[in-house]
Amino acid sequence: MNTPRSTPYKAGRHFLQIPGPTNVPDRILRAIDRPTIDHRGPEFAQLGRDCLTGLRPIFGLGDKGHIFIYPASGTGAWEAAIVNTLSPGDRVLMFETGQFATLWKKIAEAFGLQVDFVPGDWRHGVPVDVLAARLAEDRDHAIKAVMCVHNETSTGVTSRIDGIRRTMDAARHPALLMVDTISGLGSIEYRHDEWGVDVSVAGSQKGMMLPPGLSFQAVSEKAMAASKTAKFPRAYWSWAEMVTPNQNGFFPTTPATNLLFGLREAIQLLVHEEGLPKVYQRHLRHAEATRTAVRAWGLEILAADPAEYSPALTAVVLPAGFNEAEFRKVALENFDLSLGAGLGKLAGKVFRIGHLGDFNDLMLCGTLCGVEMTLEKFGVPFRAGGVQAAMAYLSRSASL
Repeated sequence: MNTPRSTPYKAGRHFLQIPGPTNVPDRILRAIDRPTIDHRGPEFAQLGRDCLTGLRPIFGLGDKGHIFIYPASGTGAWEAAIVNTLSPGDRVLMFETGQFATLWKKIAEAFGLQVDFVPGDWRHGVPVDVLAARLAEDRDHAIKAVMCVHNETSTGVTSRIDGIRRTMDAARHPALLMVDTISGLGSIEYRHDEWGVDVSVAGSQKGMMLPPGLSFQAVSEKAMAASKTAKFPRAYWSWAEMVTPNQNGFFPTTPATNLLFGLREAIQLLVHEEGLPKVYQRHLRHAEATRTAVRAWGLEILAADPAEYSPALTAVVLPAGFNEAEFRKVALENFDLSLGAGLGKLAGKVFRIGHLGDFNDLMLCGTLCGVEMTLEKFGVPFRAGGVQAAMAYLSRSASL
């Protein structure tokens, strides 16, 4: 006889619409759910090569440069970027675009880097005019790296990395460009080579449609050269330890074998079956449908510049007097819907709708329906009809 559960069963599927971890497709779950193999054997060598090679088009990395995979969250990739390229006391330029930019800054400070942190309002991306001014002032090229977040998961703002590179080139500044695309990779078109990025960091649990546990890096030859003179001690995070075994599909330490099975399946789905152009267009379409609903409700989108709207998530500002944590509690308890919390300075003020990863029109409509019902139940003043407006947009924009 089974012991009664303290929490009653909820029929139907749970709507996990936070901006990561995201829903994992059944095919990826089945790929992960298989016997572990010898990570020094020939079957694993093929798996490792498939994953390392398969990530290149998703990053926009050509034949040159390197891909590194670590059993870690994106935080590990942040740390690896620092210790492989910089030295204690180096000066870096970072931008306060949101909570995750702030957290990366704290890690940089913990390693003893001198961080020039440009303040921001958490509603805009990297200000290229300020970047240009800071680089112009740095006549001695003391700034060793410009570090920024591509898609700020806490705010729903996407910075234009191509504009950052053009600004650095115009200043003829030799600093490395390091970019966090943790919630961008697999959701937003990314061009590591074309944008002149030196280190791109990402994680498995967002647009890549995997459980948490893998971090990825795309690394330029310029960054690899910098790693040879960098003075931070490194062991687990060392790129140098990775290069030789990676050439044959292996890793210097025990890899997350079963997650790599899932990664290979994710690459198959994104690159070879749906195709990256369709993946990116799908995210753009769902993002605009979501914003259409928010506007119809009469609520405010946190991102202030439409050119910087994120294709991966939308942060929605609640009216004064309404707490987002309580709002999200109502959504979860009544409609089995998980929405993203307000983070850092935005705690209590905004909720976030994730529309990235393994996601389709009906899932979006169900999500927006849950949000609209929660607005009604929580007593938020709004105009009804947001779901209908989003449905109309999806119908008009559907490909035949």
